[in-house]
Amino acid sequence: MTKDKIEILIATKNIGKVRELEKLLEDLPFALRSLNEFPEVPDVEETGATFEENAVLKAREYAKQTNLWALADDSGLEVAALNGAPGVFSARYAGENASDEEKISKLLNEIEEKDDRSARFVCVMALANETGEIIHLTEGICDGEIALNISGINGFGYDPVFVPKDFTQTFGELSSDVKHEISHRAQAIRKIIRFLHAF
Repeated sequence: MTKDKIEILIATKNIGKVRELEKLLEDLPFALRSLNEFPEVPDVEETGATFEENAVLKAREYAKQTNLWALADDSGLEVAALNGAPGVFSARYAGENASDEEKISKLLNEIEEKDDRSARFVCVMALANETGEIIHLTEGICDGEIALNISGINGFGYDPVFVPKDFTQTFGELSSDVKHEISHRAQAIRKIIRFLHAF
């Protein structure tokens, strides 16, 4: 622990996600660490059947391995016409090491003939203390639909094909400021922030 500051591990190696969370948490009096600073820590396998199970699993295990508070999320895209897929398999939808482009291509191919393009991003965040005890759990949901084509270069993952409700542009086209206001992750982190302020 640094002087007067609790260190919180952002429990992901996803650079895009780390940057997004650092931006959202920048006004809090906590020292943020990234999982990339701990190359010796093995990856926690996401064996849960739900976003909540995976978030809890990662927060608990990474906290115990690093002796730091750990903030972990599990998030993904649920597409109505695909019965909620890719869901918890969003990151590995086109295979374990597939690129974002490959995942998006698979998704667009699978819903090409579907009339219903409604979808939602879901994010569950779990905060564990240094002993691995889960001390807070939150959820954020952003409704929208899948665009016909890839558009925009901002964000990561499925952002270039997801158009949030009440908008005409994809997350890939919208500014970071707008995304930080309306995204599933922003909604979940705001609840974590309220908890941390009270703490």
